[in-house]
Amino acid sequence: MRTRFLLVTAACGVLLAQTADDVQQHLVGRAFTGTAILEDLHELCDGIGGRPTGSPACNRAIDWAVAKFRAAGADSVVTETFTVPKLWLPEAAEAECMAPERFVLRVAAAPHSDSTNGPIEARLVDAGEGSPDAFAKLGASTRGAIALVMSREMRTFDDLFAEYTKSGPMLEAARKAGVAALLLQSTRPHGLLYRHPLANANQAYALPAAIISREQAGRLARLAAHGDVRVHLRLTNKTGSAYESRNVVAEIAGLERPEEIVLLGAHLDSWDLGTGAEDNGANSALVIDVLRGMKALGLKPRRTIRFVLFTGEEQGMFGSAGYVLRHATEMDRHNAVVIFDIGTGRTSGFLLNGREELRAPLEKALAGVAGLDAKENPVDGLDGTDNFDFLLSGVPNLVANQDAAPYLPQYHAESDTVDRVNARELRANTALASALVWWLAEDSERFGRRQTRDEVMKLLIETRLDSQMKAFGQWEDFQGGRRGVGK
Repeated sequence: MRTRFLLVTAACGVLLAQTADDVQQHLVGRAFTGTAILEDLHELCDGIGGRPTGSPACNRAIDWAVAKFRAAGADSVVTETFTVPKLWLPEAAEAECMAPERFVLRVAAAPHSDSTNGPIEARLVDAGEGSPDAFAKLGASTRGAIALVMSREMRTFDDLFAEYTKSGPMLEAARKAGVAALLLQSTRPHGLLYRHPLANANQAYALPAAIISREQAGRLARLAAHGDVRVHLRLTNKTGSAYESRNVVAEIAGLERPEEIVLLGAHLDSWDLGTGAEDNGANSALVIDVLRGMKALGLKPRRTIRFVLFTGEEQGMFGSAGYVLRHATEMDRHNAVVIFDIGTGRTSGFLLNGREELRAPLEKALAGVAGLDAKENPVDGLDGTDNFDFLLSGVPNLVANQDAAPYLPQYHAESDTVDRVNARELRANTALASALVWWLAEDSERFGRRQTRDEVMKLLIETRLDSQMKAFGQWEDFQGGRRGVGK
């Protein structure tokens, strides 16, 4: 392997000359000892809590992250503004079954849905799983009714994306049917509620809609099968026009090629029912700790390493989209982008996001990392986290391929709290991120070239991301030049 001599402050205080893979091993070892990552995570999640973009809590988290990066010794720390197309914050949600029996219902408003503008009481209709056919079969009974939409229990990422992709046709059918509001059965058992966005911030507000506990939805469906059911519902959400939020951007400046950038990122914002530990406080703490570790070891990378904590991710990745637009003239200089966003699941490799040619240089970068076994690098493309606008701009990008099993039950849910975090895997993921980003910043060769817009279009079609973008309301923005920057 290529050898480059650099000064590294060892634990004993002696300056040593080391190869790049030796440095990787120092970074790995340091991540398992002498780190404040768990303390950071508790400060963020317990001390600040859930932090939807646009909320006071999110603004406190941004200021907290700035202070953490500075204390870690970053060469520079700034915040950069970007625009979120519209504001949605939850204020209050209440529901009750009024007949044939009275009992309180546990509900949580669905992000980007309208308020009910005061309480409503209406007949409940069972719309099955919410397909257009199911609504059509209900006929005129849907006018002014509250529609109950049932779901399957979520167990995999395929289940999760199916929940998202059914939203568009379901909302269109519900509007045609003239329903007053929607009650959506939780896909999680044991009464667990979560925030399920029915639209992105660049789309119109959805019908008033709330997630209802899985078990109570089942009871309502059984009651409705035997007679009339009436439900009281009141949803109060704070909504507004476009506003500005901030990303936090820190750097360790490169010594030889400072104009070239390797970016490590995660999103700092979260929904508010839990405290955003797995999604995505753990990986925000990871990004801070990678910088802290490099500074603690006195490392000076060949390229600039940029550490970014995005907000606006939960609204439709508007923070990373804003970053790409702000830094459009620098996209050619981004050597690689690495994103972590699946909690503390074990990282078995990295998603190549449709770029098979990145496999060989990635395997080279990870070859010197002993014991972490990150060899599963699928070519799959991902739409749903902060790599996406870099992908649309042709920049080589990787997303940590993490075990989703411990993450999915807590996704956007009340249970997303620090006690669910796997501390050992968080340290292991930090070790892997540190070693990978260091190599990408040090290697004499670029990680990958930037693709042209035509190549990006081909990639979107081959990976079928184009279909997903259309379902998520992103395709027109991409075609109109509002998402991604072309080459």
